[in-house]
Amino acid sequence: MTLTESNGADTTPVELITLTIDDVEVSVPKGTLVIRAAELIGTEIPRFCDHPLLAPVGACRQCLVEIPDAGNGRGMPKPQASCTIEAAPGMVVRTQVTSPVAEKAQEGILEFLLANHPLDCPVCDKGGECPLQNQALSHGAAESRFIETKRLFPKPLALSSQVLLDRERCVLCQRCTRFQSEIAGDPFIALLERGAQQQIGIAPDVPFGSYFSGNTIQICPVGALTSADYRFRSRPFDLISVPSVSEHDACGSAIRVDHRRGKVMRRLAGDDPEVNEEWITDKDRFAFTWSRQADRLTTPLVRNPQTGELEPTSWPGALAVAARGLAAAAGKAVLTGGRLTVEDAYAYAKFARVSLGTNNIDFRARATSKEEAEFLAAKVAGTPVGVSFADLERADTVVLVGLEPEDEAGTLFLRLRKASRKGVKVIAIASHTTRGLTKMNGTLVPAVPGGEAAALAALDLPAGSVILAGERLATVPGALSAVAARATETGARWAWVPRRAGDRSALDAGCLPNLLPGGRPVASAEARADVAADWGVPSLPAEPGLDTEAIIAAAASGELGALVVAGVDVDDLPDPALARDALRSVDFLVSLEVRESAVTALADVVLPVAPPVEKAGTFINWEGRLRPFDQVLFESRALPDVRVLAGIAEELGRPIGLRTPQDAAAEWHELGPWDGKRAPFRGRKPGAPKLVSKTLVLDTWKLMIDDGRLQDGAETYRLTARVPVLRANAATLAVHGVEPGTTATLTGPSGSAHLIAEVADLPDGVVWAPTNSGVHLGAALGVGHGGRVSLAGGAA
Repeated sequence: MTLTESNGADTTPVELITLTIDDVEVSVPKGTLVIRAAELIGTEIPRFCDHPLLAPVGACRQCLVEIPDAGNGRGMPKPQASCTIEAAPGMVVRTQVTSPVAEKAQEGILEFLLANHPLDCPVCDKGGECPLQNQALSHGAAESRFIETKRLFPKPLALSSQVLLDRERCVLCQRCTRFQSEIAGDPFIALLERGAQQQIGIAPDVPFGSYFSGNTIQICPVGALTSADYRFRSRPFDLISVPSVSEHDACGSAIRVDHRRGKVMRRLAGDDPEVNEEWITDKDRFAFTWSRQADRLTTPLVRNPQTGELEPTSWPGALAVAARGLAAAAGKAVLTGGRLTVEDAYAYAKFARVSLGTNNIDFRARATSKEEAEFLAAKVAGTPVGVSFADLERADTVVLVGLEPEDEAGTLFLRLRKASRKGVKVIAIASHTTRGLTKMNGTLVPAVPGGEAAALAALDLPAGSVILAGERLATVPGALSAVAARATETGARWAWVPRRAGDRSALDAGCLPNLLPGGRPVASAEARADVAADWGVPSLPAEPGLDTEAIIAAAASGELGALVVAGVDVDDLPDPALARDALRSVDFLVSLEVRESAVTALADVVLPVAPPVEKAGTFINWEGRLRPFDQVLFESRALPDVRVLAGIAEELGRPIGLRTPQDAAAEWHELGPWDGKRAPFRGRKPGAPKLVSKTLVLDTWKLMIDDGRLQDGAETYRLTARVPVLRANAATLAVHGVEPGTTATLTGPSGSAHLIAEVADLPDGVVWAPTNSGVHLGAALGVGHGGRVSLAGGAA
């Protein structure tokens, strides 16, 4: 028997087989494990080692079932582990529901597991949500026959600064070691010793260093693995759980936020098969304390013209001052950053056009280019889901350009690693082979920073390829044009993968100087009329505005009189020094922020806004998939950005007609994507980088764990960061007088940075260093990816 299963664009016939479980006949796809088949008829077989996303191992033996002989040769002489046996045609299975043999076998295994297990449920972090506790109550004996001394270990064993192990609780199910080996590709932990002393452990002086280690805590069925931050802090039955979405990258991973008394206690991975399955990064899991630091803004601040100091004031007073200052300014611009929900980003886009009368708005708090703005407007904004996570597993080849997924999009990395284990070929056009590429069994196409476009143009792409383009390509002339051209030439599919959670949201909301919401081009009279009619205004500004770099330059020169800045880290901007000059030079500066920052320190009005945990909203992930989430905490004195902007707009006498995120979401959905003519994308020819003998080319990106402000307060988590090093090949280091393992000095137009040097397989004349680990290269050197630097041995 077969059926047709539709999976996206693929239609695959599935063979069904029929078996009998507890006298119930059931048909399942060929290859289905007996334990899964039983679930289809509502029977849950006890288990510990089994996990649907891990390979079967049969380690705990708790899922034993009876398979009697039905006269067809399918019988087994003794109970079998249902998590390792595939269903077969005509097979008869009896679980603990109908078989005394299976019931007795399960009770015996449970008794063995409890023999050495401590009865510390009242103090165990897993107590109240523990499979072992639940099964001991439902399937275990009322009393223990074990009266000898239980096995003891010193506790806890710190596998890393973040993950602690209570070895006496471990039932050796191997979920943790299998996850790290199969899913994350970081086999730092393993089974050690033999017999009664067998235990989970790590090699001496080699800590459990993985970006995904927290998943082992969540899938541990017995509370053996615990989080250093959550350990002994709360009980599960004290917590209120709310499903949400992570704010740390563009993947839109589903999470569960557990809080108590107005404070988030922990975050767990949500179950979303289409996006993150059941896994999240440690950043998604542990970096949630950033919004409750001591510098959190809780009341509006207005600068006193006499003293020059920021002073607390009322919301009505602050909104009035903000409106007066903006109204008096000759030229205005808005910088939104890439952390906003689509609701808030939409409010900024409407506020800029309706209330300020300008197209000077940009979300890209990083290096930008005209090519990128045209590419995003023509080919990305307002488009539906193109390439999906699942598509990566069905591709023939995935090409990474300007993207290091393990550092910049962790959930994407896990899906690519999963795809590579299924035979998908991963190719990275980059300066060197990274740890992540090695774990994806990937192939390197060497390219000097700036040469990615030429390398892509020369790459032989087979049918069924997918190109994933990172945001760093904005700094490479012709790179995004090469992505579009190769897709057209070869039929390859492609996707743009930004780094921040709100980048795609801001793009679709219209936070670009050449773009209105839904991908509507500013230059199109028809598109402007469409939006103006929806917004109830006579007209909208017709000329495309200034982008991030032009806004900063104009503000620094005095051409702009006012700036509205939201969620922008100055050091991330293309020229941090010039950006600081711009913030000082502008006549009137309004900052909407969660915490004090370099922007709030210079602002004339500071308006506290709510972080994601304190408001409802929607992120749009790199796929183009909507990722809505509900408000978790309700005790904040801050307001959503949309409400603050509404207050300023009303004071200006040019209201935006929105007061809540729900209002913004409804209006944005009603406006919808543009179905008219798109802005043209002219494209650029790729250029080859020119290496100069006396200078080097810098390759850089942000590590997953770095000095970013959204990790503030998560110091235990930050201790698991990779050591920042400078990488170059041996010849390059030697030419510049740098000994591997010693401190090297990297110098740019603005200054220097000092890092330990390490030999790697980079091209001659190229040096790599992390963007924001120990020192922010943009602020210290004055250059970013593809910039010119010099190198010398020693530290000044």
